Amino acid sequence: MSAPDSVKKRVEKLRLTIEKHRYNYHVLDKQDISDAALDSLKDELKKLEGEYPELITHDSPTQRVAGKAKDELTKFTHTVPQWSLDDAFTEQDIINFDAKVKRFLKLPEDKAVEYVCELKIDGLKIVLYYEQGRLTRGVTRGDGVVGEDVTHNVRTIESVPLSLSQPIDIVVEGEVWMHKKQFEKLNAERKKAGEPLFANPRNIAAGSIRQLDPAIAASRKLDTFLYDIDASTATIPDTQYAELTLLKTFGFKVNPHFARCARISEVIAYWKEWHLPAGRQGNKVQKQDYLIDGVVVKVNDRVLQERLGYTGKSPRFAIAFKFPAEQVTTVVEDIVLQVGRTGVVTPVAHLRPVLVAGSTVSRATLHNEDEIKRLDVRIGDTVILQKAGDVIPDIVQVLTDLRTGTEKPYVFPKIVSGCGGDGAIERIPGQVAYRCVSSDSFAQLKRKFYYFVSKKAFDIDGLGPKIIDALLDAGLIGAFDDIFSLKRGDLLALPRFAETSVDNLLASIEKAKTVSLARLLVSLSIMHVGEETASDIAEHFGTIEKVRKATVEDIEAISGVGPIVAQSLYAWCHNKESQKLLNRLLREVTVLPVRKRSSQKLALSGKVFVLTGTLSQLSRDEAKQKIKMLGGSVAGSVSNNTSYVVAGENPGSKLTDANRLTVPVLSEAEFLKMLG
Repeated sequence: MSAPDSVKKRVEKLRLTIEKHRYNYHVLDKQDISDAALDSLKDELKKLEGEYPELITHDSPTQRVAGKAKDELTKFTHTVPQWSLDDAFTEQDIINFDAKVKRFLKLPEDKAVEYVCELKIDGLKIVLYYEQGRLTRGVTRGDGVVGEDVTHNVRTIESVPLSLSQPIDIVVEGEVWMHKKQFEKLNAERKKAGEPLFANPRNIAAGSIRQLDPAIAASRKLDTFLYDIDASTATIPDTQYAELTLLKTFGFKVNPHFARCARISEVIAYWKEWHLPAGRQGNKVQKQDYLIDGVVVKVNDRVLQERLGYTGKSPRFAIAFKFPAEQVTTVVEDIVLQVGRTGVVTPVAHLRPVLVAGSTVSRATLHNEDEIKRLDVRIGDTVILQKAGDVIPDIVQVLTDLRTGTEKPYVFPKIVSGCGGDGAIERIPGQVAYRCVSSDSFAQLKRKFYYFVSKKAFDIDGLGPKIIDALLDAGLIGAFDDIFSLKRGDLLALPRFAETSVDNLLASIEKAKTVSLARLLVSLSIMHVGEETASDIAEHFGTIEKVRKATVEDIEAISGVGPIVAQSLYAWCHNKESQKLLNRLLREVTVLPVRKRSSQKLALSGKVFVLTGTLSQLSRDEAKQKIKMLGGSVAGSVSNNTSYVVAGENPGSKLTDANRLTVPVLSEAEFLKMLG
């Protein structure tokens, strides 16, 4: 199947945008978006090209190593190609990598492969050349084939040995980086001098090592970690682990936190150990004085490395297992106004679900109308989403280069359905926010949500008032359908929400996606449409579509339904906002077909029951359901038309009314016997 035009346009836009930012990053040492955001765009492009291989071109960013040499520096052709690593972002990705390694090596699935894990330092790759033990050249990676000769700057780095412990020829790979403390000190000096601040230590390291004046590089106090031997006249060890140890004996600085892992499960454990928080002290990554953006995983055995070899741009024996990104790209699918507990109206972006900081999210606050204008965010835009810590993500940037012309600007409405009253909103004097004119709007909204998830309606276990309040306060829900599109990451961002409780709640929500027509009608809080009426309407029409198309006269034709109920239901079904809500809701839930009552006379046909007190063996709802299944009906009060009053423990005034009107009273045991 050929790619649709929309996909072709998206791929072309992605390529142009990626190349623009890669050029700025690798050639100009200028960073407009984060590495994580760029990785997100690359990942999307890779997936689209994987789905539509005919769109792959020789110059696609997915087909070559990034970067090229600056004209100002001498170019140097590497003696050994400098490959880039493929990325893994999830545990499943790394499990798949292990499986690919085994398939290529024709190993059984249960055969463990030994790996070495090394911290992935976020700096600038450097290749060092030694002859007879003396440093002769330092070269950037460039495009993997041709780099830039920066020997004059490399010699200023104290951790780079000018002479080795042995008179050997050797080519080694490593990373140039800057200490966080040095970065902070440098920025403090620049701030004092009124100079613009640097974005991060990685940028400074890259810019410093590529200066024409070595005095600048020397002043930045750069550092290195070496991690690979490309070639050597000395014997190269049989394993990656031993190679790292050998590098230290030659005099190179090696990051001390490498580890040998007997199987892929130990690799995952190492990855988790480094990036997951350790109590209030944060995680191990944050405690280091250098930037780390993941773990490099390599097959330990060099013989197996050689057998695995390389693809067109990457080694098959190694992969970069990235830490969860705090910035990713996604698409704004809609902008919806949410009403908060104080009546303040907040715009919330509904997003294409995306993994950020380890969790999938689908919502992001846009704060207010001014913020929407500042960002110039439109429905359909590709945006950068940021999640710093355990907070609900924010949109921090719109990637306007990816616009196609179909994006829709968002205009604040004058009426918001969740506001109550006539729905009018007003700008708060002296503030950027809007609020509902009706002061009771939020209280009304909460009550409707409480009823929507109750046992009489969708019966979502575990979704009580406190959680509803928290979801409303966070802007995660504003309409009933929002409940069914919540993602794990949306909920984990809430205070005191643990993984187990989130998973249980999501399971309850999933279970509730199948509902009867009667319960659906009850859940919508339509004026004058209660349980009994909803049941009669459902029985009469059978489907929600027939209910929506019914006239006032059609509804009035139902036994027991009067003109007030009919007019209320008709008005709700023909309200534009109600129609939109119902359409969205029906995309999320399945409404069960109504089982028509048998035409033959049932055991309780024509009998009217009133329930009072507490039943020990049945809930009130279960008792009502059994009566209806046998052809009976349930009334809310005792009258001369009442056939029986069922009295449980602690009956109320209805028992008194029954005795006064001489209506037969059934005990629970007698009632159960009647039900059969």
